[in-house]
Amino acid sequence: MAPMLAPAKINLSLHVTGKRSDGYHLLDSLVVFADVGDQIDVKPADNLSLRIAGPEAGGLEAEADNLVLRAARLMQDKGQGAAITLTKNLPVSSGIGGGSSDAATTISALAGLWECSLLRPEDVVELGADVLVCLAQRPARMTGIGEGVEPVADLPDMAVVLVNPRVSVSTPAVFSALENRENSAMDYVPSGMGYSAFCEWLAAQRNDLEAPACGLVPEINDVLAALEGADIARMSGSGATCFGLFETLEQAAAAAQSISAANPDWWVKAARVLP
Repeated sequence: MAPMLAPAKINLSLHVTGKRSDGYHLLDSLVVFADVGDQIDVKPADNLSLRIAGPEAGGLEAEADNLVLRAARLMQDKGQGAAITLTKNLPVSSGIGGGSSDAATTISALAGLWECSLLRPEDVVELGADVLVCLAQRPARMTGIGEGVEPVADLPDMAVVLVNPRVSVSTPAVFSALENRENSAMDYVPSGMGYSAFCEWLAAQRNDLEAPACGLVPEINDVLAALEGADIARMSGSGATCFGLFETLEQAAAAAQSISAANPDWWVKAARVLP
């Protein structure tokens, strides 16, 4: 099997609509994926193993609680063993679903290797809120604690610049700093909108975690300022990665080059949004 892309996940919007008695927050989010990401490669083996390589592998260990290995262990009763290689191209803990996308792609890769079915959705959700939506790698509205995944069709073609200031953000700390956990849900996502109409619709949505994250990590404000030339600039997930939307990849690439030149220590990528 050829290596599989574990694409970057982007929360174009992220509304926090409540909190359950067990502590889990309720979310309402429009999720898309970019054509940049990590890679998962699986080969037949007697036992499960994980090797981590790539430019962003530093600080990430192939330990028992690694999300890729947790996903593989859930799949293991469907097969034998596998030698898994994770090539890490996305920054760790950066709000663009690297770990969740890696876990979801591992599930898909092992299902192909072992010629077996995927995990049940309720088992996938146990791995984390974003893993189920990452299985499809297609635009979707994600609700609840991640168990609600509704495909969204006919979004316009668009490109994105992803920028991370190389500062880590604690997701629990961001949720703890959230002042209001009972916010309005996302508006209905109309299909068939042109790019300008979609940007107008998206501008009326929110990321409720952006303000508390900026309070904890002021560098996020610098990233958003650097993305002012985009049609929409917003933080993804719990940060610190932010995105800027552009109509064409050429526009995004030019913006990425300019931002990289001005901020050489940042992680900056231009990419297409997957349909």
